[in-house]
Amino acid sequence: MYQLIDGKAISATIKDEVKNEIAKLKNLGREVTLAVVLVGNDPASAVYVGNKKKACEYVGIRSLSFEMPETTSEDELIKLIDELNGRDDVDGILVQLPLPSGINEEKILDRISPLKDVDGFHPVNVGKLVIGKEGFVSCTPAGIIELIKRSNIDICGKNCVVVGRSNIVGKPMAALMLRENATVTVCHSKTVNLKEVTSKADILIVAIGKPKFITEEFVKDGAVVIDVGIHRLEGKKLVGDVDFDSVCEKTSFITPVPGGVGPMTIAMLMKNCLTAVSLNGK
Repeated sequence: MYQLIDGKAISATIKDEVKNEIAKLKNLGREVTLAVVLVGNDPASAVYVGNKKKACEYVGIRSLSFEMPETTSEDELIKLIDELNGRDDVDGILVQLPLPSGINEEKILDRISPLKDVDGFHPVNVGKLVIGKEGFVSCTPAGIIELIKRSNIDICGKNCVVVGRSNIVGKPMAALMLRENATVTVCHSKTVNLKEVTSKADILIVAIGKPKFITEEFVKDGAVVIDVGIHRLEGKKLVGDVDFDSVCEKTSFITPVPGGVGPMTIAMLMKNCLTAVSLNGK
């Protein structure tokens, strides 16, 4: 019988832990501040930003909102980021993606100071992750590690397969699992005999952006399955990259969609804002 990994419950615990640490800092006269930049009027982005503001309010982080019109130029956005980089009262900077056409996302993310890069996307922080130095880690992969550890699942020595090689999830996920002493294989669209590779995984992490792609023949008996994907089907039903109904009975642990990985991303963003205090040495 499989066990569901409850991302809602685990994320709530992490936010409460952050809330307690933030309260201690406030007692010492130290306020933690996150600057959130939203460019344009993408409805989904507005929802994500709203959720991040609510999380900040809950844990006691001051959030500064910078909402810029669709017509904002790349130079104008860079000017704002430079200003926020220089502000002593700003600990973290988050630029909500996607950005409007005409603005180079990579250039913008690289402009954020590595010491304020709470999304963990800056090349300096990615490099620190790979070589094992302290820095910000991309929120979704960091959240997955917490899901696994807090479910008392042993990672050390296990065969881990990551399906997907994006800069935001797949690559940092592989690096984090290596840090935890797993044996890691990364699969992608060019992988030959994908089912053969994934069916040997003790821990299978799927982030490929294809609804219900992973079915039971991809999964080893007793595997831990982490589903990063989220898709809205006709009829508004939410599903992941894993076909939950066909896979769940083969697993020992599995994340649901929704309520698995999703809630962890914002929880880890809050934790990264707390980390920013020590990284900035203030």
